[in-house]
Amino acid sequence: MAGFSVLLRIFIVLLATIFVEGKYMVYNTSAGVVPRKINVHLVPHTHDDVGWLKTVDEYYIGANETIQIASVHNILDSLIPTLVANKDRKFVYVEMAFFKRWWNDQSDESKNTVRMLVNSGQLEFINAGMVMHDEATTHYIDMIDQTTLGHKFLKQEFNFTPRIGWQIDPFGHSAVQAYLLGAEVGFDALFFARIDYQDREKRLDDKTLEVIWEASTSRGSSSQIFADAFWKGDYEPPTTFYFDPMRDGIPVQDDPDLFNYNVMQRVDDFVAVALAQANVTRSNHVMWTMGTDFMYGFALSWFRDMDKLIHYVNLDGRVNALYSTPSLYADSKYAASETWPLKTGDFFPYADYADAYWTGYFTSRPALKGYVRLLSSYYLAARQLEYFVGRNNSGPTTDSLADAMAIAQHHDAVTGTSQQHVADDYAERLSIGYTESAEVVAASLDHLTKIPGHLLCTGSSGYISTDTTFSCFQCALLNISHCPATEVDLSTGKKVAVLVYNSLGWKRTDVVKIPVINENVKVEDSSGNVIPAQVIPVADPFTQRNPYFAISRSSTLVYSLSFAVTVPPLGFNTYYITSTDKSEGPSNVEMTTYNFDGSQEEDIVIGSGNLQLVYSGKDGKLVRYINNKSKVNVTLEQSYSYYAGFAGTDCDKQTSGAYIFRPNGSCSIQPAEKMPLLVYRGPLFDEVHHMSSYWVYQITRVYRDKEHAVHEFSVGPIPVDDNVGKEVVTKLKTDIASNRTFYTDSNGRDFLQRIKNYRADWNLEVNEPIAGNYYPINLGIYIKDEKTEFSLLVDRAVGGSSINDGEVEIMLHRRLLYDDQRGVGEPLNEVVCYHDLCHGLIVVGKYFTRLDRVGEGSKWRRTSGQEIYSPLHLAFTTLDKSEKLPVPTFSGMDSSYSLPENVALITLQELEDGSVLLRLAHLYEVAEDKDLSTVASVELKKVFPTQQIKYIKEMSLSANQERAEMEKKRLLWKAEGSNSKPGSRGGPVDPGTLLVELAPMEIRTFIIDFE
Repeated sequence: MAGFSVLLRIFIVLLATIFVEGKYMVYNTSAGVVPRKINVHLVPHTHDDVGWLKTVDEYYIGANETIQIASVHNILDSLIPTLVANKDRKFVYVEMAFFKRWWNDQSDESKNTVRMLVNSGQLEFINAGMVMHDEATTHYIDMIDQTTLGHKFLKQEFNFTPRIGWQIDPFGHSAVQAYLLGAEVGFDALFFARIDYQDREKRLDDKTLEVIWEASTSRGSSSQIFADAFWKGDYEPPTTFYFDPMRDGIPVQDDPDLFNYNVMQRVDDFVAVALAQANVTRSNHVMWTMGTDFMYGFALSWFRDMDKLIHYVNLDGRVNALYSTPSLYADSKYAASETWPLKTGDFFPYADYADAYWTGYFTSRPALKGYVRLLSSYYLAARQLEYFVGRNNSGPTTDSLADAMAIAQHHDAVTGTSQQHVADDYAERLSIGYTESAEVVAASLDHLTKIPGHLLCTGSSGYISTDTTFSCFQCALLNISHCPATEVDLSTGKKVAVLVYNSLGWKRTDVVKIPVINENVKVEDSSGNVIPAQVIPVADPFTQRNPYFAISRSSTLVYSLSFAVTVPPLGFNTYYITSTDKSEGPSNVEMTTYNFDGSQEEDIVIGSGNLQLVYSGKDGKLVRYINNKSKVNVTLEQSYSYYAGFAGTDCDKQTSGAYIFRPNGSCSIQPAEKMPLLVYRGPLFDEVHHMSSYWVYQITRVYRDKEHAVHEFSVGPIPVDDNVGKEVVTKLKTDIASNRTFYTDSNGRDFLQRIKNYRADWNLEVNEPIAGNYYPINLGIYIKDEKTEFSLLVDRAVGGSSINDGEVEIMLHRRLLYDDQRGVGEPLNEVVCYHDLCHGLIVVGKYFTRLDRVGEGSKWRRTSGQEIYSPLHLAFTTLDKSEKLPVPTFSGMDSSYSLPENVALITLQELEDGSVLLRLAHLYEVAEDKDLSTVASVELKKVFPTQQIKYIKEMSLSANQERAEMEKKRLLWKAEGSNSKPGSRGGPVDPGTLLVELAPMEIRTFIIDFE
C-alpha cells in the first residue's frame, strides 16, 4: 500500500505538470478550511522593528544597509501589487508607525487599492499599535496610549478594528498585556513566540502551547483570552521554507525541463513538518508564520512559492494548505469547540537556553528608561492643559510627543536593547516632542493665568526675547539640579514666580526642590504668607561630575531650595521666591558630619516626624526603621554591590549583555577608607549623604510629614579599567520572614506573587539562581510575613528580586564589555563625551521605601505610586518684586471635589474633532485593601464643572469601538477547570446623574461631546 501511495502522488504531480498552457502554470490557491484534515494556515507577515540596529528613518527608507538590508518602504511597495495579482493571497501588517508614514506618501489611487485589499480581507492589520511594545519595561498608561494611537489611525482611514494581538518578538509576556491590552481592547486571541525553554518543552509534551489566559484575578473570567505560543519559539517559517532571495531556502522547482525538479520532495517536507506540528497542538489546525524580520521586499518571490506549495500540497491530499490570517486561524480554533488549558500569571522571566535569562534588559539603559517615564507623566499633564484651553490643530500640539512616546515603547527602545546610535535617536525624538509639548503647556498657562495684555510663558527652551513683560521657563534638567530660570540673582529687585501644576485628580501636599544660587531667599504663597522652606548645598556628585554643569553653568555654587506646596486637583498654585536678609531666610538647617573616628558612640537618628531611620554610631550604616505612629520597629540594612558580568570562555560563550543577565560572582561596593556621614536636619526633612565609592553616592531623605524614605542615588561612571563589566544593585535587608516569596507589579498595575526558584507551570531546573529569579518592576516590589511588609517603589523600569529571605534588591545601572549574541552586535557600554573627555554614563534616580503592618502597605504603594508616576510639574517666570499673577491658582475640577483616592484619571485629551477622550482607572485589586478595594464613583458633573455634557459613549480601552459592541463580538472560549466568574463592572452611566462607577482594577474609557 505504501508503494501504491507513492505512485499515486507521482501520477498526480505529473498530471498537474502536463495540464499547463505552454509554460504558464495556473496554480489553484483558492483552498479554504477542509474538515477532518490537518489544515496548515500559511500566514504571510513581516516583522518590522521600529528601530533596533538602525534608526526608525533608516529602516523606513532603507538607509545604512551595511548594518542591515531592510527597507519598509520597499516592503509595502512590493507587497500591494503582489496581493492585487491574486485575490487568494493574504498578508498581515502590524507596526502603524511605519504604515502611517507609507500611507501618507500614497496617491489617492494607491489608497483606494489598499482600502479594497483591507475590505476584502486580503490585507489585515493585527495588534496595530504604533509599535509592538515591550511587555516588561513599559508602563500600562504608555501601552494604552501607543495602542490607541495606532487603532485611531486605522479607524479613521479604513474604519477597521483589529481583532488579534500579535506580540511575537517581546522577550517574555505580561499579565497586563493579556487582559488589558488583549481582552480589554477587544482582541479574540493573542499570539507570541518567546516563552522559557523549559516551559516550552513541557507544553510541547502536554499539548498546552495553546491556552486560555486568565491574567487578572480581579477581572476574573472577563480577562480571559485565547493565547498561542508558537511551537518552535520563533516567528519564522519552518527551515528551508524561506522564499526570499536574501535567505537560505529551497524554492519549489516545478519545471521538468530544468534541473533540480523537486515538487515531490517539497510536498513531502511540507507534510512532514505539518504532521509534527499537529502532534503538539489541539484540533486539526496549525499555523505557519511565513515571514520574519523585514521580509517581503521581494514579495513576489514569497507568494510565487507559496502559490506552488498550496497547489501541489492540496493535490497530494494528505494535508490541506491555505492562505490565512491569525484571525481566520483563531476562528477555526474556536469553531473546533475544544476546551483549552487554563493559564494564570505571566510568562516571566524568559530564558531561551540554560544560563541565558533575558532579565538584564529590565535595567539596560536606565537613563533612557528614566527619560521615557518622566515624559510619560509630562505627556499626560500636557494633554490636560491642552484640553483646558482648547486644542490648536494648527499647532503647536502634543502630537509630536505622542509619536515619540509611542515609538519609545517599542521592544528594542525602552528595553535598552538597540544599538547606541539608535538609542540616541529615540532620545532625540523624545526631546523634540517635549519641546513642542512644552510650547503647549506654556500657551495653556498663559491663558489660565489670564494676564491682560501679556503672555506669561513664551517659550520652553530658555528665556526668549519678546516685547512682552514676562517670559516662562520649564526646566527639563531639574533631576540634576539645573534650572537657569531659578539660578538668577534676585538682589536686583526681581523675584521668581513658581507655578506648580498637579495632574492628579486629588489635592496634593508635597515638597518641591529647585536650585538657587543664593541661600538667603524666602518663599511666599500667593497670599503673601511666608511658607516653610529650607536650603541645602547641592551635593557634588549631582553637580560637578555632570557634563551639563561643566558646559552651561554660570555659577559653581548651587543650593537646593525646598519648600512645602499645596496644589488643587488638576490645577496649579503659585509661589514666589525673593531675596531676603539672612535673618528672614529659611529656618536654620543643622549640618553634622560624623567621621567615625571612635568619638561617636551613640546611634544616629534622622527624622523628626513619625518616621525615624537609625544609623550605627560605629560605622554609619543603616540599622533600623522606626514608625512611631504604626509602631513598626524593624531591622533595616542597606548596601550597594555589583555583579560581575560573565565574559564568556572558549567553552561557554554566553556573556552578560544588553538582553542577558549572567552574573559571575558579586562584590560589595565599599570605600577604600571610612567615609564620613553628612547629615542635614531641617524643618521639612532630614537627609543623610553617604558615599559608598567615588562612583556611588546616595542621599536618603526623611520628610517630617511622610512615613516613607526617599533614596536619591548617583551611580557612575562605572569603572571598567579592570576589564570587568559591572551590574550595580542596591540591597535592603530586613528581619521579615518572607519564606522565598515576594511580589512585583505587572506594568505598574496588578501585583503578582513570585517564589524563588519556582514556576507554577513546570518543575524548574535551576541553573541561574540570581538571574533566573529576577523580574521586571515598573511600580514596585514588596515582601511580607505575618506581622510586617516592606515595600520599595521605583521611578523607572528596573529589574529586581528577593534572593534572600527578608531582603529586596533592585538593579540600578549596567555597564558591560561584551555583546551577548542576541543580534544587537554591541556591548552595553554607554559613554558620555564632552570637551574631548569621555567617561561612562552617570545615572541619577530615586527609589522609595516603607515598612507597614501587614495588610496596610497597599495604600502607600498605590497612592505614592501615582505621585511618583505623576510628579508635580513646575514652570517659572521672573517678575518685578512688586508684581503678582492676577490668577495665581486654578483647578479644572469643582473646587469642592476630588476624585476618590482609589481612582486615577489617566487620560484627559481633546481630540481633533473637539470631542474629549476620558479614561478613569481603579487603582486597587480585589481584596488588596479592606477599605479601598471597593466600587468607586466619580461625579462627572464635578470633574467638568464649567461644561455641559451633551453625549457620552463608553468605548473599548483603545477607544476604537463602543464597549457594548466589543463585548457582543468577542469570542468566549472554554477553559479547562475554570471556576472564576466575570469581574464586577461599574454600571451604565446615567445621562442625568453622570455618575461613573469603577470596580477594582477596572479601567473605563469614554468619548464625551460637550454643548
